[in-house]
Amino acid sequence: MLNRFRLEFPSRPENVGLARVAVAAFAAQLDPTLEELDEIKGAVSEAVTNAIIHGYGNSPDGIVIVEGILYGDAIEVCVEDAGKGMEDVARAMEPEQTSDPERLGLGFTFMKTFMDEVKVDSVPGQGTRVIMRKQLATRH
Repeated sequence: MLNRFRLEFPSRPENVGLARVAVAAFAAQLDPTLEELDEIKGAVSEAVTNAIIHGYGNSPDGIVIVEGILYGDAIEVCVEDAGKGMEDVARAMEPEQTSDPERLGLGFTFMKTFMDEVKVDSVPGQGTRVIMRKQLATRH
């Protein structure tokens, strides 16, 4: 492990941008390409948005935790909430599955497209933890 950070904030939509910028600044230590940085920011946006909308039902009273870890030329980002959790993670990760009819249900699809690995641990009534990892191109 090269470095790590942890950020906690209320489950408010305006904090999605905070999470994106914090993770992008942290990832910049590995000198990613602009495309890699955009993909990381997109995945973080989706994960934090899911925590706010689905985990906490848009209540601003929850806490979202974002952690980042740098390993050589890879970044791991964890987004965690203590919200309502999911009964069936595999089904929730399928395209167009959503607990909010106003949403497209593509958050996990985007995360899997943008990152190399996406792992989801969830316990109903206790919350969800999304762990995403991306190997960055080496430019030596």
